[in-house]
Amino acid sequence: MPPCRAFSSQDNPVNYQCVHVFVSVKPGAEEDFLAASLDNARASSLEPGIARFDVIQQQDDATKFVLVEVYKNADAPAAHKGTNHYLAWRKTVEHMMAEPRKAIKYKNLFPTTAGGWDYGDGISLE
Repeated sequence: MPPCRAFSSQDNPVNYQCVHVFVSVKPGAEEDFLAASLDNARASSLEPGIARFDVIQQQDDATKFVLVEVYKNADAPAAHKGTNHYLAWRKTVEHMMAEPRKAIKYKNLFPTTAGGWDYGDGISLE
């Protein structure tokens, strides 16, 4: 058996939905988009149906971002889209987009346990 990390009691297999949202912002809007997206990510990471909510920026083109959203169940994406922080984010950033954002849905293959995805209690994200 290959070496593995020790996880908490969250070692049960999961079937999470992973969504990658690809965003291109207008040049000059990068800092404002990032600030709004980080506010949204901080609040989103506290939602019970979200295992992860990552914000990443392309290294060689600062106008390109990917939001990596990992949902614990099929109802979680709709619940997320109904939150005040998501609605505020959407309204704040809509004029910053160079083109409509594109979302691609994936199923997780690895890690296969909640402990491999979830932030966990007491973990500092910043």
